[in-house]
Amino acid sequence: MKLAKLVGDRFKERPADCVIDSHALMVRGGYIKYVAGGIYSSYLPLRKITRKIEQIIREEMDAIDGQEVQFPVALPASLWEESGRYASVGKELLRFTDRNGSPMVLGMTHEEAAVQLVREYGQTYSKYPFMIYQIQTKFRDEARPRAGLIRVREFTMKDAYSFHTSQEDLEAYYERCHKAYERIFARVGIPEVISVASDSGMMGGSLSHEFMLLTPAGEDTIALCDSCDYHANVEAAENITTPRRDAVSAPLSMVETPDAHTIDEVCAFLGGTPEKSCKAVVYQRCDDDRYIIVFLRGDLEVNETKLTNYLGCEIRPAAITEDCGLCAGFIGPYGLKGAFTVLMDLSLKEENNLICGANRTGYHYTGLDVSRDLNQTEYHDFTKITDGGICPHCGKKTIRLSRGIEVGNIFQLGDKYTKAMHMEYTDSEGAAHTPIMGCYGIGVGRLAASVCEAHHDDYGPIWPLSIAPWQVHLCAIRADNEDVRAFADNLYREFTETHIEVIYDDRIVSAGVMFSDADLLGVPFRVIVSPRNLKEGCCEIASRDKTFQKKVPLADVLAAVKELVGA
Repeated sequence: MKLAKLVGDRFKERPADCVIDSHALMVRGGYIKYVAGGIYSSYLPLRKITRKIEQIIREEMDAIDGQEVQFPVALPASLWEESGRYASVGKELLRFTDRNGSPMVLGMTHEEAAVQLVREYGQTYSKYPFMIYQIQTKFRDEARPRAGLIRVREFTMKDAYSFHTSQEDLEAYYERCHKAYERIFARVGIPEVISVASDSGMMGGSLSHEFMLLTPAGEDTIALCDSCDYHANVEAAENITTPRRDAVSAPLSMVETPDAHTIDEVCAFLGGTPEKSCKAVVYQRCDDDRYIIVFLRGDLEVNETKLTNYLGCEIRPAAITEDCGLCAGFIGPYGLKGAFTVLMDLSLKEENNLICGANRTGYHYTGLDVSRDLNQTEYHDFTKITDGGICPHCGKKTIRLSRGIEVGNIFQLGDKYTKAMHMEYTDSEGAAHTPIMGCYGIGVGRLAASVCEAHHDDYGPIWPLSIAPWQVHLCAIRADNEDVRAFADNLYREFTETHIEVIYDDRIVSAGVMFSDADLLGVPFRVIVSPRNLKEGCCEIASRDKTFQKKVPLADVLAAVKELVGA
């Protein structure tokens, strides 16, 4: 490929709307072009990268007995109605009506389509286990697409679905897929990816893991233990707290707290600390607008994923009106009246001498003893794990929070979809059973962007050889020089004939422009032909990551490059 013919522009300036480096570099380097919120067109360099990623994924999925299939992008709503998700999934699922008046959806995930494909095939136990996978375009109507290809609405994804007759068989295959994912991430150039326990969310199932690339650019928060191998998404991590009960309980006393509404304001006014306070966080159910009040220790935050899973419904922050029966800024568990769902977090169990709202504007209580003053028997974990918190695995106060990008996920789905969609098989004795499923996903574009995020400098991406758009970037400096042009053209021909992937820059531009474009394309190896080098009887070969730079005799250039790229 000649760079002069490569569609797409490269430029110096960082776009103002790019919040992370990979997004900025992919725009500057001519990899993607914005079409609409969360929707991009891809230029050739990115297409070459994603094709190589897809091939690596295919090889690893085939190695664990996967069979590639393809599901439709547009699906009849009836399939999602069978599983129950047509009504339960929110606006992320794009619904529309076709010209015949039939309700349709754009597939954001394909569990229903997978069951529909194989439920007649899998009617006898002898067909199990099996796994099918696809690499397909999907559409998820994200409310807040961000960070280029990290969170988009239209994306390419590999999703795989395995079917089993026993939990033991599913668990064994789940582990095989886990190891295959580790190989995939190592092969594309980010072996540092870790797997973390996660929340199954709308997918359902009993067990799930996410594969995370730890980076400050990530949008997920991961809890890591420095004393053991515990890793978990904060959405799924158990928050363990120890009671801070004082030896003597003070009497419950109502005090005036004018103009103090927040925990910090109230504690400052009364001389207390957030750790010895009880705060209220109020939500409403999305289905019927009923109020939900969560009481928790004042220094903690509600984990909305845990709360949603406990309630079994979608929630939103409450709109506290004058006639709802709540005093905003002064809500407390003692003396609270009204038809509210009241939930107590485990962090409050056995606590005493707490500051809390008095359910009266301008007043708070001091001296709240939860055991003495509240008729409360149920406590649940509704809070986020904290930096320096207690590890749920080893019990030490060694939790460290880090940011991460989710580059893959795996789920043990159980019979959530097969049961709802009436998929059955008969065993050796003719008895009917419901098969169970596993689900395994990798976002291809997000993975490419994550590799860029992990491997770049100030000048551009540094693509690993396994997925780079080209293996060699041939730079002809002073291509208007007859000797430079002749030698570079001959090298280009030799590289092409020996199946070395090469991008050839024979434009008559300055060396600075040429090298700037080369940095943005991030090709692993650079071969530089120039009048000075030819005068010395050599070519310069350098790596994009700047780990080496050497001069090679002209007669040895082809052999040296073949050795570098493994050709």
